Amino acid sequence: MKTTKTIFQDGNHKWVAIVRDPQKPNHLIDTNEYLVTHGSRGLVLDPGGAEIFPAVFSALSAEFDPSALAGVFASHQDPDCCSSLALWLEFNPAMRCYVSWMWSGFLPHFGGSAETFIPIPDQGLDIPLDGLMLQAIPAHYLHSSGNFHLYDKQAKILFSGDVGAALLPPGMDGLFVEDFDAHIGHAEGFHKRWMGSNEAKRDWCERVSQLDIDLLCPQHGAIYRGADVLRFINWFDELPVGILSR
Repeated sequence: MKTTKTIFQDGNHKWVAIVRDPQKPNHLIDTNEYLVTHGSRGLVLDPGGAEIFPAVFSALSAEFDPSALAGVFASHQDPDCCSSLALWLEFNPAMRCYVSWMWSGFLPHFGGSAETFIPIPDQGLDIPLDGLMLQAIPAHYLHSSGNFHLYDKQAKILFSGDVGAALLPPGMDGLFVEDFDAHIGHAEGFHKRWMGSNEAKRDWCERVSQLDIDLLCPQHGAIYRGADVLRFINWFDELPVGILSR
């Protein structure tokens, strides 16, 4: 089952992590989903695959009225990000999906109409949420050729999709990174293989290092906080990626 944890709250502005499921089937990669709310509206980030929709929907409903969701943000096109889209739209057909323009013609295979999708241009987009402005930050080729992260300047949170992801073994199931050196070994192989461009990686590191970030929240694994945010960015900047180990 999925559970929730509030990771930020300031008045009517809230971030909730819908965290990893220790009881998930072994053949599924584990994922984090995130809910950001402001005022009476909410946005769910990388809402997950169809297989886990009931667990995500149940956990989210315990925190927020799902009928008040304005939409979903899809960092890229992978099924573990958003193959549940048709199920969310069945519940609320008015929801919108923010995704790279590259995938706005592909994601309808998961469900939705032309009106469902709001294509994000390569340079990014400001996404309004009931008075709050969120920023879609370019993260192309990390790992998808059309890829975005979501930055909340007010909360100082960056949702980083697959960047920062770690494939953690049983027993390492904490919400936050507690021991960076022990944790990062579980991220290294993933980043070397799945991140396809050193040039794009350096561009991302330069861009996000200029942001004020308290929490870096990946789609897989634990959340980086405080000094570990810059520690991760510096580690990633130095890591050679796009490597096939033999």
